[in-house]
Amino acid sequence: MRTITRRNFLKSSAAAGAALSFPASSWARIMGANDAIRLAVVGFNGRGKNHITDFGKIDGVRLIALCDVDSDVLAREAKKLSDSGQKVETYTDVRKLLANKELDAISTASPNHWHALISIWACQAGKDVYVEKPVSHNVWEGRKIVEAARKYNRIVQTGTQSRSDASLREGLAWVQQGNLGKIKVARGLCYKPRPSIGKVAGPQSIPASIDYDLWCGPAPKGPLMRTRLHYDWHWVWPTGNGDLGNQGIHQMDIVRWATGKSTLSPRVVSVGGRLGYVDDGETANTQFVVHDYGDMMIIFEVRGLPARAGAKEMDRYRGQSVGQVIECENGYLAGTTAYDKQGKEIKKFVSSGESHAENFIRAVRSRKPSDLNAEILEGHLSSALCHTGNISYRLGKQCNPEEIHEALKTDKEACETLDRFREHLTANKVDLQVTKATMGVFLKMDPKTERFIGNDKANQFLTREYRKPFVVPEKV
Repeated sequence: MRTITRRNFLKSSAAAGAALSFPASSWARIMGANDAIRLAVVGFNGRGKNHITDFGKIDGVRLIALCDVDSDVLAREAKKLSDSGQKVETYTDVRKLLANKELDAISTASPNHWHALISIWACQAGKDVYVEKPVSHNVWEGRKIVEAARKYNRIVQTGTQSRSDASLREGLAWVQQGNLGKIKVARGLCYKPRPSIGKVAGPQSIPASIDYDLWCGPAPKGPLMRTRLHYDWHWVWPTGNGDLGNQGIHQMDIVRWATGKSTLSPRVVSVGGRLGYVDDGETANTQFVVHDYGDMMIIFEVRGLPARAGAKEMDRYRGQSVGQVIECENGYLAGTTAYDKQGKEIKKFVSSGESHAENFIRAVRSRKPSDLNAEILEGHLSSALCHTGNISYRLGKQCNPEEIHEALKTDKEACETLDRFREHLTANKVDLQVTKATMGVFLKMDPKTERFIGNDKANQFLTREYRKPFVVPEKV
């Protein structure tokens, strides 16, 4: 892999028509308490629109630029700001944006496959970063963002905004103090409707407004083999991570936070499939992942189908559909409410505090990564738990339900999760004897090296081949 140094970054920026004429060490200006923080938003066809709004509300923050590879999206949001009396510079190439000497920080809600490279380039360019979840497309590149943040002394916030939910922070702290006894299982739930994306007969045309080379970036530049370029990239492996790494990363982060685990799990296995329809999607729409830490477990569930065939509502587990349930010896925390073992409410947590964007800006001013509620290391670890679960799934093979149950039989909690998995699919008229689910591979990991033990195929999925010049560097 090609190493991108500050010198290489300057060269690539110059090639893009935006060379800098001063030392890289001076890129990060010394900021006074009353100085405006000059920020740009990168990628805003979806979540990024919230970035524009959220940061625009914060005193002392000045939005000076927008960057998106879709000229229609770029023009639309720039016009909204212009109509409100706010002029911004516009860019399609993030390298040109990062060469802007007036810029202090960026936020990015680009597709997953771009998160790491944009974040690393920004750190190298002396900018602070708010990067949406998951922070990475694979395990290896997430660790590289952490290394870049440390090397260049950058403030890097992960977009897992639940970390700034004061009620949740209070509730988890109460559980961690032992008020419900020892944590046994931390369950994350992503029961969110995901209909079929359809099936095409051949390559689709790329909208004229999109610079497709830049859109693909680090990913392979292949033909568009789905109806919609935007958003449905979540459901194909070159650019997305399924709902486990889309909505699910929020809840995965919460349950890891609850357990206090600061490494990847030593053992992981996943079961799932794209079930209930046939389309151009590749990722699982129904899945569960078991992360075994020895003393406790994280179990994550994804369900894209409704509660039953023809229904509009989604399933719930202990009242949660998109949420988390922290199961302890003497009760459980569901969302931000604590219950005893009989399901009687014990305590509800209701608090308020600063927003996630405000937390990022406060840390940018203080220059203390410890002020961040979701510092990049936290984002890397939680994102990587999603990735390792997907790796187990991708290496698996289709099996009948009895074979899957046999493989999981030594784990009571996994078997209980499998039983509910089967019931849900049966309610959606999916016969697992006919349309088989995939039984993933049991994987062991060395948490220190973040590599799998004794499985070379699994280790190959920890990173990817990058398309030049969009290469995540080995040495940041």
